[in-house]
Amino acid sequence: MPLHPQVQTVLAAAPPREAVTGESLPRLRALLRAQAGAVSGPGTEVATVTDVDAGGVPVRLYLPGESGESGAPVVVYLHGGGWVNGDLDTYDAVCRYLAALSGAAVAAVGYRLAPEHPYPAAFEDIDNAVLWLRGKGAAEHGLDPHRVAVVGDSAGGHLAAVTARRWRDVGAGFTSQVLVYPVIDPTADRSAAAVPGLPEELRAVQVADGRFCWDSFAPEGFDRTHPDLSPLAADLAGLPPALVITAEYDLLRPEGEAYAHALAEAGVPTVSVCYQGQAHDFFRGLVLFDAARAAIAQVAATLRAELA
Repeated sequence: MPLHPQVQTVLAAAPPREAVTGESLPRLRALLRAQAGAVSGPGTEVATVTDVDAGGVPVRLYLPGESGESGAPVVVYLHGGGWVNGDLDTYDAVCRYLAALSGAAVAAVGYRLAPEHPYPAAFEDIDNAVLWLRGKGAAEHGLDPHRVAVVGDSAGGHLAAVTARRWRDVGAGFTSQVLVYPVIDPTADRSAAAVPGLPEELRAVQVADGRFCWDSFAPEGFDRTHPDLSPLAADLAGLPPALVITAEYDLLRPEGEAYAHALAEAGVPTVSVCYQGQAHDFFRGLVLFDAARAAIAQVAATLRAELA
C-alpha cells in the first residue's frame, strides 16, 4: 500500500530532516528530547516509576502493580536512536504503555551512547543492568528473575537481538525477545535496499544516518562480522521465541525480515509482521499513528502471553 495518510501528513508538516553528523548530533539529541511529548504523548499511569542505579547503570523501572507470588515478570527495554541518540525520557511513554498493557515490570536501560562510548560499552551496561535485575533488583522490587524478556527498537533492536544471544551463550537466556525494525546487517548497502516507493529524501537521510551510526558504534578497526555486530553471523538455535516487527517503507525492513527468516530456520518460534504503509520510527508515534498504538498493543499482548 502507499505511505499511510497519517505518515504523509507528518512528513508534509515536518521541516527537512537533518542527517546525523558529528556536528549535528548535539542538536538532534536535544531535538529528540524536545519533541518526545508531541510524538509519543505523556504515556499512561502506572503504579510506580522509579529511577534506580542498576549496578552503576541508570535504569527507569515501571511497575504496573500486578505481580503474583513469584514476583512481576520483567521486560528489559533498549531504546533506539542509532546507538548515538535517545534516552530514558524520549521513550518514557512507550515504556509506560508497555508496562500497563503487558502487566510486566519494564526496565528501561540508559546505556552509554556512541560516539563517546563505542562498542562494547552499551553491552557492558546492558549486562550489568540485567545482572542487577536478576539479583539485587529482583529482591528489592518484587521481580521474577526467571521471567525476563528483552525488547528493543531500531538500534535497540540490534542490542536486544545480540543480548538475547549473549545470555543464551552463558546459560541464562531470556524468556522472549521482541525486535522492532531492528538493525541487523552492518554490511548492507541500504542505498540499494529493495523498498519500492520509499521517498528518495527518506532514503538519502536513512542511508547517511546508517553510515554515521555504524561508524560511531563500531569504528574502523572493529570486525563487523563478529556476532555482536552482525547477529546473522551467530548460531541462532535455542534463542527465545521472537516477535519481529518491520515497517513497509523502511530501509531496515529487508534485514529485519531476513533475521526473522533465519530465526525460524534455526527452529526458533518466530512471528514476523510488517506494518503496511509505515516508515521507520513509527513505533514511538503513539499520538501520531494508529499503527503505533496497534504495534505496542501487539508487543504487549505477546509479552503477556510469553511471560505468563
